[in-house]
Amino acid sequence: MEHSTETFTEASVENNAYIKLIEEISLNAWPSHKIELYDGWLIRFSHNYTHRTNSVTQVGASQIPIDEKIRYCESVYANYHTPVIFKISPLLDPSFDSLLDGKGYEIQHITEVMTLDMKDFVCYPSIGAEYEYYGRNSGLPSFLLYPNDTIVLFQDRITDDWITSLFRLNGTTNPTLRRIVPSMFKAIPKETIVASIEIDGRMVASGLGIMDRGHVGLYAIYVDASCRHKGYGRAICSSILSEARKKGASKAYLQVVKGNTYAKTLYTSLGFQDLYTYWFRVKASLPQSDFD
Repeated sequence: MEHSTETFTEASVENNAYIKLIEEISLNAWPSHKIELYDGWLIRFSHNYTHRTNSVTQVGASQIPIDEKIRYCESVYANYHTPVIFKISPLLDPSFDSLLDGKGYEIQHITEVMTLDMKDFVCYPSIGAEYEYYGRNSGLPSFLLYPNDTIVLFQDRITDDWITSLFRLNGTTNPTLRRIVPSMFKAIPKETIVASIEIDGRMVASGLGIMDRGHVGLYAIYVDASCRHKGYGRAICSSILSEARKKGASKAYLQVVKGNTYAKTLYTSLGFQDLYTYWFRVKASLPQSDFD
């Protein structure tokens, strides 16, 4: 019995260490418009583009009393004229979540984090590729070809045209967001794999792979409503994962809002498995977003 308890404890410590790693590299992958470090808490602000980039994330030990820190965060977001949001992960003491609940903070955007060991990757095989190295130093192909004349195009950097097309796919129309979000994408400090599918010169599917510490994170996976159920999402994800594996990634991760059954089914079919769940505590209601 003692051996079982010890094994369970060691497994828990190892699991928490891996969750901490995923939390760190996902912070690197998704910069905010403004960030303030306050006594071990990151106060992130991005005009409500996403909950992740507009919330308080705990990254270090605290010295200031918790109630005082919460009041400070509330004052910061009040100055920004936005609700205060706290991210709740399994790494936090459950009493903090209970404290926020008692202060009237409601749960929003329960998010499931999934990971993939590349040994378990169920690849969607491409049937052709073109490698044109002019103007590239990333080793990425110009495109991969899939059945039904599906072509996944690659870029080794995030361009203004790609971001503009992404806004159309995810419905971003707010002028402030269209002004600041491009700088957030371009502030990503890690190597990126930028993928898209076009029909008649118009982007109908997108994807972004972000490399960090032997991992690739899948972000910005969108398919135009008129082009769903054609395998475009599978082609985009599989292409990014395949190219990331060639670059040395041994694992992958992604984040999907709970209840997105279609996306969850796709990711599971590629070999992803659930690792942990996090959510946000919000003081006041926010418009629901599809971008988290």
